[in-house]
Amino acid sequence: MTQQLILNLLPAPNPTLNNFVAGKNQAAIEALQHCQPGHAVYLWGPSGAGRSHLLQALGFADGALYVHHSNANRLLQSLVESDTIDVKRIAVDGIERYDDDAQAALFALYNRWRESASSSRAFALLAGGDRPPITMPVREDLRTRLGWDLVFRLELLSDEERGQALQTRAQERGLHLSPEVIQWILTHYARDMNRLTELIDDLDHYSLEKQRAITLPLLRAFLNSDTSRTKP
Repeated sequence: MTQQLILNLLPAPNPTLNNFVAGKNQAAIEALQHCQPGHAVYLWGPSGAGRSHLLQALGFADGALYVHHSNANRLLQSLVESDTIDVKRIAVDGIERYDDDAQAALFALYNRWRESASSSRAFALLAGGDRPPITMPVREDLRTRLGWDLVFRLELLSDEERGQALQTRAQERGLHLSPEVIQWILTHYARDMNRLTELIDDLDHYSLEKQRAITLPLLRAFLNSDTSRTKP
């Protein structure tokens, strides 16, 4: 079985609120769960804290739209130029990477969100960046709007919570990770949850390719192989 076929057979689990380990971020999760049209939430925090996971979980749902910095110009411009916005939730990610045009379109979208907040045309606006609104490297009028409603800092998980998150990811893929494997990863590997999630997905592919269970020797062999995309 080729590596490409394995990758095609084993798509990564979709981000959801249920497969997000909240840790100290429970207040932010509850705010997102209860964010109704006409309200807004801004999330910020270090890489690996789960900002994109949460925005994708809500932005990919029915009646919603997820906007990434790579397509922000096109999607945001189409939204602000449209007579009606047909979705009830818009999740806007990676704002620190928006260029001038994307910032201008997001500024216009925030204005439209506020103008429609109490009408039948209202929609929820969720946004995320790598720092708080006051220090976001964007135009001043947009920086002000990012803090118009609720703002939450996302905290990194503890080692125990990271272990729980690894087990959750593994279970979604039908994998068994022994306490020995989990402890080795937490002790020797990166602490960033993005990289830890990639590791579990890649281990799944590698174990299937080798037709072996995930053990500590297999983990070490994988990390020393050309297949591994990420090193400790």
